[in-house]
Amino acid sequence: MTEKRDYYEVLGIQKGASEDDIKQAYRKAALKWHPDRWVSGTDAEKKTAEEKFKEASEAYSVLSDPQKRAKYDQFGFAGVDSGAGPDWSQGFGNLNDILNNLFGGNFSFGGGGFSGFESFFGGGGRSQGPRTLRGRDIRTRVTLTLEDVASGCTKEVSIERNRPCPDCNGRGAQNESDIKTCPTCHGSGQVQRVVSSLFGRTVTYEACPQCGGEGKSVSNPCKRCGGSGMERRRETVRVKIPAGVEDGMQITVRGEGNSAPRGGVNGDLLLVVSIQQHPQLKRDGANLFYTRVISVTDAMLGTTIDIPAIGSTQKLKVDPGTQSGTVVRMRGQGLPSVNGYGRGDLYVKVLVWIPRKLRGSDKEAIEKLAQSEAVKPDPTRDDRELFEKESQYF
Repeated sequence: MTEKRDYYEVLGIQKGASEDDIKQAYRKAALKWHPDRWVSGTDAEKKTAEEKFKEASEAYSVLSDPQKRAKYDQFGFAGVDSGAGPDWSQGFGNLNDILNNLFGGNFSFGGGGFSGFESFFGGGGRSQGPRTLRGRDIRTRVTLTLEDVASGCTKEVSIERNRPCPDCNGRGAQNESDIKTCPTCHGSGQVQRVVSSLFGRTVTYEACPQCGGEGKSVSNPCKRCGGSGMERRRETVRVKIPAGVEDGMQITVRGEGNSAPRGGVNGDLLLVVSIQQHPQLKRDGANLFYTRVISVTDAMLGTTIDIPAIGSTQKLKVDPGTQSGTVVRMRGQGLPSVNGYGRGDLYVKVLVWIPRKLRGSDKEAIEKLAQSEAVKPDPTRDDRELFEKESQYF
């Protein structure tokens, strides 16, 4: 099975993309990969187009919904439903209808030509203006207890990151007047390259090699930062951890990564969740599991035991005649779901401890008890279901 790609990568956009950016990217993908465009292609090409179109549509269905996008940004694919994309059981739909319904306009597709799309996409490569710099993301680990997971918490995370130089305010130059328009690209941040071939002229744009796509050059660099506009600092970030997170999940904190020089966009802080092992409870998703050993007399006579639930101690009544291996379900005593839907359960497995050695008087009492019909196993009595269940393992 092919591993799913990041939704932002699928649409070719950055994580901070606006709604218009997302729509524009999906328009391009829909125009390129809709199966209507590949009716005359080979079987392999048709299959690839279908997969690409489905992938783009699923990405758009998540990123265009603010709530789904927020969960995806924080938890990745674990934060959204596995079937996040549209239902394809009725086919892919008409491309005209899809684009008209989603974006409005008067599109006409067919006959090998397209009208209405050129205004959105242009007739070829074109300059996009100076490149906006983005700081690098920072990945670190945060350790939580089950108590933290149960209620959610706020953690202080200490990180080293690039921050704007205080002397030049991130400009990289002593004065604003020291920042000039790049003479190579004339401020566009890109240079044009024209390639001629038998099929005509192809025009492409690439980042300016002199200014790195910024469109600006610095004539008098800041002495403190050497013209980078950045300096390294250790800072503490307070991060709100939602309830129900699981080990290995990644939490994205927007804008708390490295800063970018000259007023660029900050990167993100990526927190990988690590859950400490609880001394008594084991976890499986939202459910918790606990094993308790009781004496043979408590199993025979019944008792009440304390169960170490999260944040409290719960009482559990053990009925007389409880068999070793019995599992009792305590509803709602587990962990909350990370998606906010309900709460798990706590399962208590009861094991009966049989003593290996008996003192003289104890042995005599047990030998006397052994003569009673009540302590002799009889699969035909009340415990018939237990005998049948256990016998299946052999």
